[in-house]
Amino acid sequence: MMTFTERVSPSDDDNNNYSVDTSTLESLISLFSANKMSTRTVDIPQDVIAALKKFRFTNRKSTAAISVKIVKASLSMAVDEEFEDQSIEEIAEELPENHPRYVLLSHELKHKDGRISYPLLLINWRVCSYTAPSGAPMELMTLHASSLNYFQQVAEVAKVLEVRDGAEGLDTKAVDDKLLAN
Repeated sequence: MMTFTERVSPSDDDNNNYSVDTSTLESLISLFSANKMSTRTVDIPQDVIAALKKFRFTNRKSTAAISVKIVKASLSMAVDEEFEDQSIEEIAEELPENHPRYVLLSHELKHKDGRISYPLLLINWRVCSYTAPSGAPMELMTLHASSLNYFQQVAEVAKVLEVRDGAEGLDTKAVDDKLLAN
């Protein structure tokens, strides 16, 4: 925590009359810090951040993904599963039917001009059966929804594909359409 010990006042050649009470400034900084912390309901541990960075900077020539879940008991995220050399449809089949996930996907994209790139896409896997007894608890869905922007910032991904209807909603066409959209 920073401490301020000086009282700021105008110099002789300054026409403004002002002063800053350091205790007020410290209180404002403390309040700002507390509010900043309270907006994050779920923590992203350093091992998850490291796994996301490693995934981002790995050169690959095939589709790959990393799935991250929220651990409700600890209010933190954890790497759930990593996928290498699998199609998007195969990845979709392996994701849980009734529990939300953040899926960072690297996928070969063929552009109209013949270029090939491997952009990243965040899949917001929000599949939930609200009527089934085995459906994801509403608390988990709420934590997932409230943490999306924070996860997106940490993962450094610009585009997000929302998937709410299971494996049927996640296929190569949906991913390509999202990545090619302006």
